[in-house]
Amino acid sequence: MKATLKIKRGTPDTAAHEDSFDVDFEAGQSILDGLRAVRHNADPTLAFRFACINANACKECMMLIDGKVDYACTVKLKEGVTTLAPLPKKALVRDLVTEIAPPDERLHGRG
Repeated sequence: MKATLKIKRGTPDTAAHEDSFDVDFEAGQSILDGLRAVRHNADPTLAFRFACINANACKECMMLIDGKVDYACTVKLKEGVTTLAPLPKKALVRDLVTEIAPPDERLHGRG
């Protein structure tokens, strides 16, 4: 099966644009699996967050999926086009990465 991921990309300093990537997949694979395949096989510069493996943390892969806030690790890939965008009302870092913690809750280095 084949899915197309249409991804809104950019940085705070550049104009947003969309890139589309075709991803081969098997039933049961997630949007996160598709994003990892894109980064591995097509565009290593694609930025997104995830912390599923041994991190005991969640909410890292939250993004807009077809216009709804959801987790890329739980939404399944489907045939056809799926549109991905960064979280609204959050400061954009790059591509699908936004600032998660408010500025006063972020860890700061000493120095």
